[in-house]
Amino acid sequence: MIKILIAEDQSMVLGALSALLDMEDDLDVVVKAQDGQDALSKAQQHDIDIVLTDIEMPRMTGIELAQALQKMKHPANVMILTTFARGGYLRRAMAAGVKGYLLKDAPSDSLADAVRKIHAGKVIVAPELVTEAWAADDPLTDNERKVLRLTLEGHSTKEIAELIFLSAGTVRNYLSEATSKLAAKNRIEAARIAKQKGWL
Repeated sequence: MIKILIAEDQSMVLGALSALLDMEDDLDVVVKAQDGQDALSKAQQHDIDIVLTDIEMPRMTGIELAQALQKMKHPANVMILTTFARGGYLRRAMAAGVKGYLLKDAPSDSLADAVRKIHAGKVIVAPELVTEAWAADDPLTDNERKVLRLTLEGHSTKEIAELIFLSAGTVRNYLSEATSKLAAKNRIEAARIAKQKGWL
C-alpha cells in the first residue's frame, strides 16, 4: 500500500483528490493538510511514502515544503500538482528534490499512475513544461525572492524587515537588487514579473 499525504489549501480540491486516490486499491491517503507548514508537521508524525502538494499555499509553499523535507532527509517522495504551468516553478521544484510535477488539468487517471511511478523511483514531469523551464534562468537569490513575495502580499519595507528578522536597510537593498535584475520600474512590478515567471 502506498501511503500518501495531500497538502492543498482549497478544501474542495483537497476532498476531491483524496476521494480520487482512495478509490485505488493500492493507494491510501493517510493524512491531509491545508498548508505547507501543517504538511511538514504531519509528514514527521506519520509514515508517508508520497507527499502530494500544491505550490501556492499559505504559510509555506509546496516548493518550500519540498526543500524542508529534503533538508531533514525525509524519505517521502514529493509530487507537485498545480494549475501553474511556469517553467521557473519546475526548475525550483526539481532543485528541491521533487520527483513529480503535474498540472491539475491532466486526466485524473494519470495522477494515480504518476503516484505509482514516482513511488517506484521514476521522475514524472508534465511534458509541456520541460522546454519552458530551461528557457530562462532565475536570477533571484532566496532572500530577494522572500522580500518580493512579501511585497506582493502588501507588506511595507518595515513590516518585511520585522517578518524576516532583517534591518529595513537590508530589505531595501534586496528589493533594489531584485528590481534591477528584473529591469522593473519598482518593487511591485518586480514582484509581478517574478511571479509570472514562476520565480516566487
